[in-house]
Amino acid sequence: MITTYAQNNSPKIGSISGIVTDNLTKEPIPYATVSIHNNNELITGGITTESGNFELKKIPLGSFTVKVQFIGYEDVVQNITLTRNNKSQNIGNISLKEGAEQLDAIEVIAERSTVEQKIDRKVINIGKDLVSAGATATEIMNNIQSVSVDQQTGAIALRGNNNVRVLVDGKPTNIDPSQLLQQIPSSSIKQIELITNPSAKYNPEGMSGIINIVLHKNSNMGFNGNISTGLTFGITPKLNSSLGLNYKVGKVNIYGNYGFNTGKNQNHGFKDSYQENLENRSNFDFGTDNTSHLIKTGIDYYINDKNTLSFYTTQNLFYSDTFGRTELLFSDPSNGNVLQINNSETDSHSQTYNVDYKVDFGKEGQNLELEVNYNVTDAPQDAFFNLNNTPREDVIGNKRDNLLINLDYVRPFSETTKLELGLESRTQNTENNLLSTGQNLDGSFTYDREIYSAYVTLSKKWNEKWSAQFGTRLESYNIDAVFTGYDAVADATTTEKLTDDIFSIYPSAFVTYNQNEKNSFNLSYSRRVDRPSIGQVNPIREWTTPSVDSEGNPNLQPQFTNSFELNYTRKIKLGSLTTGVFYRNINDEINRSVSIHPTITNKLILTHENFDDNNAFGFEASANLRFAKWWNTNASFDIYHKTVKGVVSSESTTSGFEDVEIDNTSFNTRINNNFKATKKLRFQLSGFYSAPDLGLQFQRNEMWKIDAGASYNVFKGKGTVSARVSDIFNSMNFSFEGSKPYRQEGEFNWESQSVYIGFNYRFGGGKNRALQRKRRDNNEKRSSGGMM
Repeated sequence: MITTYAQNNSPKIGSISGIVTDNLTKEPIPYATVSIHNNNELITGGITTESGNFELKKIPLGSFTVKVQFIGYEDVVQNITLTRNNKSQNIGNISLKEGAEQLDAIEVIAERSTVEQKIDRKVINIGKDLVSAGATATEIMNNIQSVSVDQQTGAIALRGNNNVRVLVDGKPTNIDPSQLLQQIPSSSIKQIELITNPSAKYNPEGMSGIINIVLHKNSNMGFNGNISTGLTFGITPKLNSSLGLNYKVGKVNIYGNYGFNTGKNQNHGFKDSYQENLENRSNFDFGTDNTSHLIKTGIDYYINDKNTLSFYTTQNLFYSDTFGRTELLFSDPSNGNVLQINNSETDSHSQTYNVDYKVDFGKEGQNLELEVNYNVTDAPQDAFFNLNNTPREDVIGNKRDNLLINLDYVRPFSETTKLELGLESRTQNTENNLLSTGQNLDGSFTYDREIYSAYVTLSKKWNEKWSAQFGTRLESYNIDAVFTGYDAVADATTTEKLTDDIFSIYPSAFVTYNQNEKNSFNLSYSRRVDRPSIGQVNPIREWTTPSVDSEGNPNLQPQFTNSFELNYTRKIKLGSLTTGVFYRNINDEINRSVSIHPTITNKLILTHENFDDNNAFGFEASANLRFAKWWNTNASFDIYHKTVKGVVSSESTTSGFEDVEIDNTSFNTRINNNFKATKKLRFQLSGFYSAPDLGLQFQRNEMWKIDAGASYNVFKGKGTVSARVSDIFNSMNFSFEGSKPYRQEGEFNWESQSVYIGFNYRFGGGKNRALQRKRRDNNEKRSSGGMM
């Protein structure tokens, strides 16, 4: 049913209904605006449903003008009179004609990014200003409020916490987030969703929440396309391009998007270690040649007004060739310096197949939806090492598959009360193996897990000001893992088995108070879980240098979090302000740890451990302001405090371990200014600062940068040329100081300072009609919510 948005104080006893259709195709037009006027005064209004129908209730008796509007079409105006004998009128079919002049103003990609605050998420619509920030999703993430990406490890953090779940189009992938962000071209991204406190109908994984990357999908009428290409010049050039096409006619929409990213990346750094009698410096110099192809294609078939069948597939081809040189130089020459030269090749193919069937029932908003999503990844790696002229080869196999089945049901009982039910099944299987020539490092690892869940949520509105949603999710979690490998300490091949069976309940609650049109408050609670990822539990090494090995910990346990949030949104004359506070109580927190290698002198193991129960709280603020017609600003600030406790490896104690507790307060701030010089020419100026961040074993020092860019519209607005200079002062790097297990300090540098030049062009006869797009493509569907 349509929600009215204006009204007067006369008796409201009448109603008007009808259907809005396309004059040419005769198909219904959803989301068209229908408004009732009396002498140019707005009485009430709303939008059409997905089937093109509308019904406006509680209209006073009298004579009115009905106006129907939709982007790309000419307005239709009708006169109507409601009397006591004819209080409810169905005005039948209202046919809209296309308006050619209006169509020219439609842009597929907005000039600037915008932020939408929804009840359970923040949506960043990606504009050209963020696309030009860099070639991949990594650069975009580092320009989004509350999000940061570790440029050394690729780990992504939300509000300063790495325990975040990353989805693509609302679905999990088999690719580690640190690799995933490098494989997605920035021009393929439509939106970024930040879901910091998800409700019970979302999967409960991710302590700090969910980041959902939404890729482009077109469903405009006729044949339409968009092509984008850009070059980033750092030490070496990098190409980032995409092509999007769709053909929509009648009941069928066929679409496809191809993203291509290629280029070499150079980075270097050092690490000074002050271990007693083994003081040394490690110098790192790495070059990576990456090429990725991201293909998404699908079809929507609108069987009739009640039934929709959709299918899409995403194919991700990624090739990486990495060359590295590491020097380990000791203060005491008698220890013997070490030189390692390595070259590794990774050839990854990830495939996703998704089928979705939705049926709408007679009651408006009542529907049943079944979705099946299958993802499989094969990412073998071949690594060659030369350690002080001693050759070695590691062949690593990495196969994963993931089957997700959802069944969701929505049942409105009235205009103010809605029930949602869902079931879900997730099965994940992983096979890893390592074959190393010349060393006893061979091993294999299988990791299988099954998750079965059910959820229920109930939403209720009491009046125009108060609304609430309460829900609970039940989950059964089973894992079965086997690791076979060489134990250097025991000098023997061993087999470790790990099984677990956990049943958990995840409640959630949301209460919203809309004081008036300018002020709204939202209070929420949810219980969440962070289950160890494949990379965190896989004991087969991820990467190695003469001084550090990175590997997983198969004994990691899930961590559970109780999360509370209070948010306030204020609309002002200049735009909008959003502020919020949050508190998290964390049990058995998973975090990075560093320990001394049990058999190799002066070598560390970088892994993950469960630490003690911890607490974190913080404040966040963002603003979207327009100071003048030629100047608008997006700005954000977040500050958080956390208490972290745990047992870490330490050289200074007899046992080799130490109980440590730290209190850390850190903050991040960003600002992005857009200046409109002329109708065609625009400039951007942005800045970023991240304060030092303290952990149990080391402190990450401050990071900051300033970027500037410009864009110019060509070809009657269908094309855009853009340019950007990132990190003007070459100030951005990752540096740290550590004290556990012994004193260390270091710095890591990458091609942060770069110049980007890009071009975007839109073509076709596109009528920008939002014809019955599925909720999952309009970001209205949760990250996963149901099963069979």
